[in-house]
Amino acid sequence: MTSTKTTALRPISRDELLAALRDLPPLPSVVLELVESLGHEELSATQYAAKISRDQALAAKTLRLANSSFYGRGRQVRSVAEAIGVLGLRTVRGVVTAAGLAGSFRRHAGFDHDAFWRHSIGSALCAQALAGELRRDDADLAFTVGLLHDIGRLALASAFAPAYAEVEQWRRDQDCPDGEAERAVLGIDHAEVGGLIARQWNFAPSIVDAIREHHAPPDAAVVTLTGIAHVADAIAHALGLAGDADEAVPTLVLPVWAACRLDDAACMRLFAHTEAQFETVCEALLH
Repeated sequence: MTSTKTTALRPISRDELLAALRDLPPLPSVVLELVESLGHEELSATQYAAKISRDQALAAKTLRLANSSFYGRGRQVRSVAEAIGVLGLRTVRGVVTAAGLAGSFRRHAGFDHDAFWRHSIGSALCAQALAGELRRDDADLAFTVGLLHDIGRLALASAFAPAYAEVEQWRRDQDCPDGEAERAVLGIDHAEVGGLIARQWNFAPSIVDAIREHHAPPDAAVVTLTGIAHVADAIAHALGLAGDADEAVPTLVLPVWAACRLDDAACMRLFAHTEAQFETVCEALLH
């Protein structure tokens, strides 16, 4: 079989790719600090509030979510510290990371940014709920990998806009998954690119692996962070949260799904948790 890298329509060289990744917009410093802090609880809520308050745009979105009808407590939340009290620290960290990422990439014609972020937010909420169902203590990490799993798509669409428009056309014409269309046109897929970006941003190895392998997690008797990203991605697509008429559910790696051991009741709780918060979080972050 001929490698897709030798037959790609618009192959991207390694040098081109690395140069484009170096030119990606920097993430707000508070976002990098928050992702770095995941799994380390030495910072207090007060310290987090001080960090987030330094960035007016991120602070405003945090307050908007805290004052939304879903979370609102009947009185106006006026500070990030109060918002942390209403939403919880884990939710605020996830929200600020999402808002910082969404605000860092310019929009390009031909790429549906709203659908992209709606799917990413849905996957994050689903990953968070799945971690809870599995009684893991890293729901904040799960939220983050759910949010970031497709970041390579956004980077490719931003850095190689004309070529990525061909990817989108190929996907529609061939009715195939994003990764297959990317490899056919560009010779590389978004999962590989996402892993490179996560490494460039100095994210923890577990986050890098989860992003790079979310479409092909290694078989394991125990569910890993990569497996959570994989399952959450599929469920978010199945729920149709992106609002994309062409949305398709990616193939699940069955041993990974089986390792989750989710019965019908657990699945329904997971769906309900995701859908209950979804529109509220999207409204706060994307508008």
